[in-house]
Amino acid sequence: MKQGLSLRVSQHLALTPQLQQSIRLLQLSTLELSQEIEQMLDENPFLDKEFEEAPREEFGVAQADTPASADDAEPTREMAAMDTVSEITVDNTASDTEPSVDGVAESWEGDGSVEFSADDSEWGGDAPAHNNTGGDDAADATELARSQESLASHLHRQALSLRLSETDRSALRYLIENLNDDGYLEDSLRSLAEGLAGDDEEQLEELEHRFQVALHLLQSLEPVGVGARDLAECLCLQLKALKPQGEEAQTVCAVALRMCQQPLELLAKRDIKRLMIALGDSEAHIKAAIPLIARLEPKPGRRFADVERHVVVPDVLVTRIGKSATPKFRVMLNPDVMPRLRVHDIYANALKGGKGEAHQGLQQRLQEARWFIKNIQQRFDTILRVSNAIAERQKNFFIHGELAMRPMVLREIAEELGLHESTISRVTTNKYMNTPFGTFELKYFFGSGLETDSGNNASSTAVRALIKQFVASENPKKPLSDNQLSEMLKEQGIECARRTVAKYREALRIAPTTLRKAL
Repeated sequence: MKQGLSLRVSQHLALTPQLQQSIRLLQLSTLELSQEIEQMLDENPFLDKEFEEAPREEFGVAQADTPASADDAEPTREMAAMDTVSEITVDNTASDTEPSVDGVAESWEGDGSVEFSADDSEWGGDAPAHNNTGGDDAADATELARSQESLASHLHRQALSLRLSETDRSALRYLIENLNDDGYLEDSLRSLAEGLAGDDEEQLEELEHRFQVALHLLQSLEPVGVGARDLAECLCLQLKALKPQGEEAQTVCAVALRMCQQPLELLAKRDIKRLMIALGDSEAHIKAAIPLIARLEPKPGRRFADVERHVVVPDVLVTRIGKSATPKFRVMLNPDVMPRLRVHDIYANALKGGKGEAHQGLQQRLQEARWFIKNIQQRFDTILRVSNAIAERQKNFFIHGELAMRPMVLREIAEELGLHESTISRVTTNKYMNTPFGTFELKYFFGSGLETDSGNNASSTAVRALIKQFVASENPKKPLSDNQLSEMLKEQGIECARRTVAKYREALRIAPTTLRKAL
């Protein structure tokens, strides 16, 4: 074997821990970022959360936040705050211009020192401090969600008014706790009894009987339909609870009840002929019973659902300024989602002049705190830059709505801002923008284009909005088919195949022609 030397050239990309953290923070949602900050506050003693300053006591606490030496402290303690607000002037005749964001930190990598720097002071000072005082009349959606009564609590409260034995009350309580969020009892009474009785057959029969009695009690509670095992039983419970006035109304209600006992596929497809054969009733009664069933609630527990998990807090706010002929819009970060973080003054000053391995470990934690604050700042700065670019390109949307949306892809924003497409994708995922037309995910403003007769492209979002508009104005007795919608789009100069129309219609959750047809 002959030995020799060779020269090889290769490229290697190494991600520093700071850069890895920056990338990870960028893709987090507002809720996930809040959890990450709370975890970092627990783990790093040098990281501190700035709250609204409370009145100090008089026994020397006022001296606690002062630097160890006036000569050691830097004269300027306020960090250069980034520009969280920018304005966009909408001029349909002007060319696209790149929005500018001032105050971006040039360097955000730590230098390894423990000397106090301007970046150690509070970041996010523009964000209002949260207080728990009850004087605020404007209660937010999250607080309202927490105060909402759950379905189980609502049923337990009703059960207290029933005169029951301790055994029956326990059985009823057990069934209530086994309901799902929609108010359905998914497990059979047999399986519930087996989970408690085990292999004892006699006890199993007794429990099943108790659960049967408790089920009747549960189904008599409000909301009507709760405790049903399936959709058909839920609808039947609601129909039985109705008290129709008049002979004709009673007949229609009876037909509707019998209809729900048939396979629900016939009702979903509105197969009038097969329903007439199955029920042996007239077409008029069948057509009158279908709207009655449609007004019932298929999910009795819907109004008790936990709305807190559906609350969307926007990261960016877009508001119109003035009422001039040339509209102007302000793009700004939502101060409610911007954390107020700083490096703890006392702990940072205590590290000065220290030596040893323990000092090196604390110095590293101090540096991690500084990196974390600057990565948070970089995250919000990037979100603002991308939001500005989106608002500039989609400026007509903020005036006319989704019909004025123009096609746009991630690459366009990436090239404009000098960022990678993957970075734009991370920024626009789970980040929301509040606009005059509602709150939308940043990804909503991106979409492919469809060719038009004029040679330009129409945004797929605008096409979906047009389809929604066509369906909303159609004749209920003669709903538009996908072919007709495709032809109507061609009349507007948009080439859209029938399959594409069907895909957009399904994305909009619009039923097909047969289900939209009024009886």
